[in-house]
Amino acid sequence: MWLLDYITENKNNKKSAESGEVTYSNSEDMGVMSSNMFQSLKQVFPYGVVSVLPEGESAVVLPLKDSRLCLGTVSDNRGLEPGELLLYSKGGASIFLSNDGKVYINGEEI
Repeated sequence: MWLLDYITENKNNKKSAESGEVTYSNSEDMGVMSSNMFQSLKQVFPYGVVSVLPEGESAVVLPLKDSRLCLGTVSDNRGLEPGELLLYSKGGASIFLSNDGKVYINGEEI
């Protein structure tokens, strides 16, 4: 009986990912306000992609055993079809890889 109580109690208390607003961000770390203020977060990106999230963006924070990570921002698909890729900056620069093999930089086909 105690084992069932222990498993149930620990299952219900598991920490899960949260979303919140980026309150500060620089090349060293960042902070996100959610149910708590999460500070000194490291960011996770696919290999070869690096970014500093702008303040005010909605970010996802994942708790780990001894720390927390920012997994990135919550974003819409911007009308992309499955398989397409769009890289963009806050300033408006963009690179779009379309399914038909065309590449667009700042809206111009290359």
